[in-house]
Amino acid sequence: MKAVVATSQFLGKYFAAFVLAAAVVSYLQPGLITWVLPYVNVLLGIIMFGMGMTLKKSDFSAVFKRPKDVILGVVAHYLIMPLIAFALCFAFQLPSAVAVGVLLVGCCPSGTASNVMCFLAKGDVALGVSIGAVSTLIAPVMLPLILWLLAGHWVKIPTQSLFVSVVEIVIVPIVLGVLVNTLFGKKTAKVADALPLVSTLAIILIAGGVVAASNKNGDLVTAGTLVIIPVVILHNLLGYLLGFFFSRKLGMNHAKSRAITFEVGMQNSALGVALAMAFFSPVAAIPATLFSVWHNMSGSLLASLWAGKKISAKENVSKDDADAVPTP
Repeated sequence: MKAVVATSQFLGKYFAAFVLAAAVVSYLQPGLITWVLPYVNVLLGIIMFGMGMTLKKSDFSAVFKRPKDVILGVVAHYLIMPLIAFALCFAFQLPSAVAVGVLLVGCCPSGTASNVMCFLAKGDVALGVSIGAVSTLIAPVMLPLILWLLAGHWVKIPTQSLFVSVVEIVIVPIVLGVLVNTLFGKKTAKVADALPLVSTLAIILIAGGVVAASNKNGDLVTAGTLVIIPVVILHNLLGYLLGFFFSRKLGMNHAKSRAITFEVGMQNSALGVALAMAFFSPVAAIPATLFSVWHNMSGSLLASLWAGKKISAKENVSKDDADAVPTP
């Protein structure tokens, strides 16, 4: 088990590099990885089950203790990222197949990696976990609804089918993971240690499968991948910037703002890939694949930057906390 944990940590540390390597290999030799395409939903379900296995009752404590902060974080997530995606689609005049993929990324819930980045950046981890959990639990409603509102004029959005799929491949596995962890926590502790490795390998396989499918159809060239790259980078970086600005303007301290920054800017891009492959096309899955590589790189850099910067006592006081202090 020590070897499994060590391998998991190694893959996690160089995750972006492994995803990029898988994409390159899949581009050059698509036949090696196309077998994974029918199992994308299963792999994502495994990832979500692993997420559920890591959740505890205490992880949801912030929802009840600080509902205002959690609600503001969830609103920021589902407001900022979809609108940035919508603006970028028009600014870059993206083809409809690519545009729906960019918008799909913007409508996804928070990514699981955001909690890790928040921890490394000395942010409010409890708040980050709660925002991510809530954004994921309401994703079956929010994702199809926002996608329909913003992308409906580009392509037909199967809202009901999207709702069912998100429930099946996200909510059900997470709930099962939580139940297993609650009922058999001690007995499954060793298995839980291996889940990060399984999840990491699953994401790498999914990313490689999307690139292989796109290259096989010749879509990587016709879709204008070089245009998608700056769009993905801007989408992520503007999400960070506006998430931080939004939270600071609302009077949140730096620890809370760091949590919201990562919860807004980092998406569950694996879900975007699975839904794009199931309901749209391999082209629509390219933005989510590139996002998966980029946001792990940018998130790690931002977390490292913040980790080395001390938060003063003054900076770590929220507006609500300041208002609660009586004036002498």
